Amino acid sequence: MSELISLRLGPVAHIELVNPPLNLVTRELTEQLREALARLAAADDVRAVVVTGRGERAFCAGSHIGEFEGLRGRVAEGKLLLEKLVYRQLAELPMPTIAAIEGDALGGGLELALCCDLRIASARARLGMPEVRLAVLPGSGGTQRLPRVVGPARAKELILTGRIISADEAERIGLVNQVVPAGEARQAAEAMADEIAARGPLAVREAKRLIDAAMDLDLDAGLAAELDASERIFASEDMLEGANAFFGKRDPEYRGR
Repeated sequence: MSELISLRLGPVAHIELVNPPLNLVTRELTEQLREALARLAAADDVRAVVVTGRGERAFCAGSHIGEFEGLRGRVAEGKLLLEKLVYRQLAELPMPTIAAIEGDALGGGLELALCCDLRIASARARLGMPEVRLAVLPGSGGTQRLPRVVGPARAKELILTGRIISADEAERIGLVNQVVPAGEARQAAEAMADEIAARGPLAVREAKRLIDAAMDLDLDAGLAAELDASERIFASEDMLEGANAFFGKRDPEYRGR
């Protein structure tokens, strides 16, 4: 089996789709991504993750259209159930994730990027969900995650027209957090990941969990969850290290406990 996913562990971990030039989503790639994400979820020393695709042409241009005919009548069984499971694994990683979008992020590729907490795009990147042009629909989370990021009206515009937009427009509507010059998406994502990795890892993980929960909880329940998390954080050694480093005018050395 060829290597379609590259995983490099460390305080800042890297997942790379290795199926250039388009880094298309196939069942084999999805199964390898599932294994890599399971390793990441169990890695207590990883503080941030950068997700990218090999090459400059595409972060991920979506599904392999050549597989569509064979999926007729069995797309859930043959494709989408596995993709939903694996994409949810990415979305539910406890540490922050950053998509470095150097080239196109289309269809399933954009659905994958939407599972990341943050998205940084190269100026040459194009983004969209063009599935309706092929008489299919975004089936790996696009109809659910895109409205949560850009709002229902923008999501309907993009999905119902199948329009592909520039990185600048994606930034304007909140689909990406930052646009950088061509060739610099990975570098910018790594710089942001390094910044996150330098913060208190327990606090960062709790903050991510609370923000994600805010999409589903009412305000009072969310505030109660925030209070419980704060109690746990204030009982940690990292909290004391942060305070001591502040008063000692030095960089903190957080250990995640």
